[in-house]
Amino acid sequence: MPLVTTIERLVPGDARGAALWDAFVLACPQATFFHRAAWQDILRDVFRHEAYFLFAQTDGRITGVLPLGHVNSRLFGNALTSLPFAVYGGVAADDEASALALEAEAQRLAQQLGVNHLELRQRERQHAGWPRQALYVTFRKALLPDEDANLLAIPRKQRAMVRKGIKNGLKSEIDTTVDRFFALYADNTHRHGTPAQSKRYFQALQQHFGADCEVLTVTGSAGQPLSSVLSFYFRDEVLPYYAGDDWAARDLAANDFKYWELMRRACARGLKVFDYGRSKVGTGPYAFKKNWGFEPAPLHYEFCLYKSPAVPQNNPNNPKYRLMIEAWRRMPIALANFIGPYVVRNLG
Repeated sequence: MPLVTTIERLVPGDARGAALWDAFVLACPQATFFHRAAWQDILRDVFRHEAYFLFAQTDGRITGVLPLGHVNSRLFGNALTSLPFAVYGGVAADDEASALALEAEAQRLAQQLGVNHLELRQRERQHAGWPRQALYVTFRKALLPDEDANLLAIPRKQRAMVRKGIKNGLKSEIDTTVDRFFALYADNTHRHGTPAQSKRYFQALQQHFGADCEVLTVTGSAGQPLSSVLSFYFRDEVLPYYAGDDWAARDLAANDFKYWELMRRACARGLKVFDYGRSKVGTGPYAFKKNWGFEPAPLHYEFCLYKSPAVPQNNPNNPKYRLMIEAWRRMPIALANFIGPYVVRNLG
């Protein structure tokens, strides 16, 4: 008798179901940190978006997962996405039957919800016929087992910046709260003219992911915070995800030192991959990561369009947001920090 695959939805608050989900995610090669079950609680509790965490079940065991979030915004559109606020997503499955069943259910759900489009944020191309967003790349590189070897693997000019930070007497510390990180992050996003996430969001990340969500802060010789990064840990990988710097960080090479310290500490922990994360092609962060010797790999954000005439461009590169960005830079930072979470929650 052939095995039957069914699609179920992870019930919010179901601790046993979440544990089984996470056990599958940890073992599935296609899965990422953003497939973890706790993102459902964060989407619902912090952002007030409905989450649909679908899983395929065959013969009583999970054989695939697809985390989805529904973001319905007057300003930025109505979308079902895997996954909002994440750089990776899409289906993670043991077999093709499970993957196809999950995607079929996602499309049925998207049409039921009346969204403009379904978006799957994947590292690999899955649907040659679907429109895709070709704006983003990711930077991933294997860590060497020896600290000195990792330092020597950094191109000469960038290595000189790391050594400059060391010479300037900079130190790195692991913070137990997000306080110092948030102050640097919020100031940084304000200078760039983009809204910041709420402090509550980062506190929720620490609460839900525990030791797998870590804040590293770089301080100057007088102990002043200069640069900070919030990173995610998954299997044998580290992913620096949110960061912020003080104005003084550039002259002291604090940003460069920060990422070296994260890399050095990851090496000491025996981790195997440094995931420098997503960047837009042709931007400063893109060039910065290439300077470290990382090579870009395209991200395949694929869209199933229902009401949208084309792939939406909800990113700072869109010319229609230029005036908004300039206005945000001029806004008092206290006001920007108050309004920002209401704006960014609709971006996804």
